[in-house]
Amino acid sequence: MSARALERTEPARLAEQLAERFRSVLFREAPSGERRAWSNSLPALAQVLCDAGLEEVEVLIEYQMPLSSLRADVVLAGTHPQTGRRSYVVVELKQWSEARLVPASTDLCWLPASHLRDRAHLHPVSQVRRYCEYLTDLTALLHDADNHVTGVAYLHNAQDRDVAELLGIGDERARLFTSSSRGEFIRHLQNQISPLAGALDADALLESPVVPGQQLVRAAADEILNGGNFRLMDEQQVAVSLVKRAVTISRQSDSKEVIVVSGGPGSGKSLIALHLMGQLGRDRRSVAHATGSKSFTTTLRHVVGQKNKRVAKLFRYFLDFGNVEKNELDVLICDEAHRIRHRPGTSNSPDVRRSRRSQVAELIDAARVPVFLLDEHQVVRPDEMGSVKDIDEAATVRRCQVRHVNLNEQFRCGGSRAYEQWVLRLLGLEPGGPFSWEPEPNFELLLAETPQQLETHLLQRQRAAFTARMTAGFCWPWSDPRPDGTLVDDIVIGDWSRPWNVRGERDVPGGPRSSLWATEAGGIGQVGCIYTAQGFEYAWNGTILGPDLVWRDNGWHTSKAACKDSSLEKANPEEFSRLIRNRYKVLLTRGLTGTVLFSTDPETQAKLRTLIPDTIAP
Repeated sequence: MSARALERTEPARLAEQLAERFRSVLFREAPSGERRAWSNSLPALAQVLCDAGLEEVEVLIEYQMPLSSLRADVVLAGTHPQTGRRSYVVVELKQWSEARLVPASTDLCWLPASHLRDRAHLHPVSQVRRYCEYLTDLTALLHDADNHVTGVAYLHNAQDRDVAELLGIGDERARLFTSSSRGEFIRHLQNQISPLAGALDADALLESPVVPGQQLVRAAADEILNGGNFRLMDEQQVAVSLVKRAVTISRQSDSKEVIVVSGGPGSGKSLIALHLMGQLGRDRRSVAHATGSKSFTTTLRHVVGQKNKRVAKLFRYFLDFGNVEKNELDVLICDEAHRIRHRPGTSNSPDVRRSRRSQVAELIDAARVPVFLLDEHQVVRPDEMGSVKDIDEAATVRRCQVRHVNLNEQFRCGGSRAYEQWVLRLLGLEPGGPFSWEPEPNFELLLAETPQQLETHLLQRQRAAFTARMTAGFCWPWSDPRPDGTLVDDIVIGDWSRPWNVRGERDVPGGPRSSLWATEAGGIGQVGCIYTAQGFEYAWNGTILGPDLVWRDNGWHTSKAACKDSSLEKANPEEFSRLIRNRYKVLLTRGLTGTVLFSTDPETQAKLRTLIPDTIAP
């Protein structure tokens, strides 16, 4: 809408319209804070635009960033007053009345008057600058240097004196204004965008092709060794800045901080980990990366080791830190921390259990700044604790300060937060029950009627230069390769059969070793299991639901008899049900662009037909 139309819209009606759009896209209610922002901040901006004579400028509200679930509060679209070229101004609106910098930080702030005063926020200028850079990087239209993209943060409830520590870091790309500098804000906008109608320029931005991003694992070496090209956004940057701040403080005092970062699949946990590995290494800090996943750690060692074998040795396992000296490292980055075991080692005798520290305690003791990145819905074995609560308790016993960062508004699945919510509700991991998928432009969800259809579609996507993989529940035996190295077609569904990924760390004809299945050529011809898929991403994902999870009457039923994974044999029925649903949640959320589903069970397949409107044409 134009700035004039926005100014004339009654605030409560505007907030309700936006709340309805929020509901229809994300299948949940808009938080009360969002509603207040729409009612208070958008009218304040509209009045500024009208006072600036920019009534015809187009105002894109809650603009979704490319390949992301992130939304800019507003993007103003029009033409530049000097050049006549397209000009876009990204606007971040804050209702803050007071803010200060977090001590020992330059890009984090806190709000003394807020009930969230202990939470660190990214500096608004840093936030909007990153939005501008990200939008420019991934929007083909904006690759022309003659197009203008700038950003502003408008704290319309604040006076300069109340945010004095935040002032003075702006530049030509991004600036901050308050109610005290409203006149200056008006003049700035007049210099960035002309009074002419901006509807065509808004349409050009909305219709512009998106430039695909890089696959993180493939760019891991560049990210660590050279700084890479990935943009850290919002809470991702907050997490990185909190770690760097904690490292500085740890060298100046005896205090110790534990940073806990929670987020769903693809929210940027591993991006944060790799960015920290590179940044801290270049700052000559002692740092190591650890996981509980052989596939993930082996892949990172392989990719990074091709360019620097010394750095590759910094990728280790959780089990490696039981006997290191206290605070031996500056930073220990525990990626995929939902895979931390309740107890390290293999012995479970009572004497050994009493004498041993928990694995999370070992990891906290190993570094001045332990960092944990996890998703509690990705616990897939009975001996994995994967709990923020357990980390908090272990840190508290050691008198460590714990700081939390929540990434759950960040990237995934082509920016489709709706798809992640669809999966969580489908599997009963969040309340509300399954609901019908509404097709959207950023992500495709398809139902295959046969495994042949599923595989054929993925092969077509692979031939179109997308990465693609098949996965399945652990419902078939997993055989060793034959003596000649060829794989056994263990997964048999009707007249269709395929092998699991390679068992063990050896290459076979036409296929990579187990740990490289998700990233190396040849993986498409094998079916991946939970242990080879977890932690990875690819453009297109196909998942086969096996007989261990079937829909009966009005809910899911799990079958231990149908599961071939011996690690679940001792799980009680409730735990088994939760772990199986967690496993399928992991498998279903590996795709960045699309997912194809198929169930071996006719009743479950019939249920999926009621939820997924698009099927693959025969």
